[in-house]
Amino acid sequence: MSPILLDLFCGAGGAARGYQRAGWYVIGVDIEPQPDYAGDEFHQGDALTLGAHLLRCADAIHASPPCPGEGTLAKGTSHDLAQRHPRLIAPTRELLEASGLRYVIENVTGSAVRGDLVLCGEMFGLGVLMHRKFELGRWQAVQPAHRPHRGYVRGWRHGVYRDGPYVAAYGNGGGKATVAEMRTAKGIDWTTDHLALRDAIPPAYTELIGAQLIETVRRAA
Repeated sequence: MSPILLDLFCGAGGAARGYQRAGWYVIGVDIEPQPDYAGDEFHQGDALTLGAHLLRCADAIHASPPCPGEGTLAKGTSHDLAQRHPRLIAPTRELLEASGLRYVIENVTGSAVRGDLVLCGEMFGLGVLMHRKFELGRWQAVQPAHRPHRGYVRGWRHGVYRDGPYVAAYGNGGGKATVAEMRTAKGIDWTTDHLALRDAIPPAYTELIGAQLIETVRRAA
């Protein structure tokens, strides 16, 4: 029987698909309906409230609290996204610490998540860079080498258009990725929802993490 991973703030399941490939049974929780969710089960509700009730079913937890207002760029904008969006990293960490389970918290660079593991699309030969930090609770993982980037992210910046091997998987216009390009660049083939694709992390990230986490859990058992 596969061990069970609880996937909080799950979105369309970019993280879930990677954990599945590593051998996990994945239960997702999100406050928004997720008709394209890639995991094994989906429960709609507040990730922290409902997640607290589902902890007893899980062997480990992954959480991706929403990142608007968390990154360095957002905190420095005149619109002050950091003030207009709920800051969910601290309460998420509190819940996961209280659970006693091994856990992973994922977020953008510049956030309050510890960078116990930092992953980039180039490590997996992907068409996005998408640097992400992963905080690991009660376990450790091996950090892959950060390969040099092969060029620019395609698009317009400061009035200059640059081509490159990577696409910008966020926003619209300015040379940013189309839905088809995001699907290819991230390795996501189960949804065509533009916003879901923008938010989802590439499954390759959590396949690497999930393989190490499942071995940790099995050795402990």
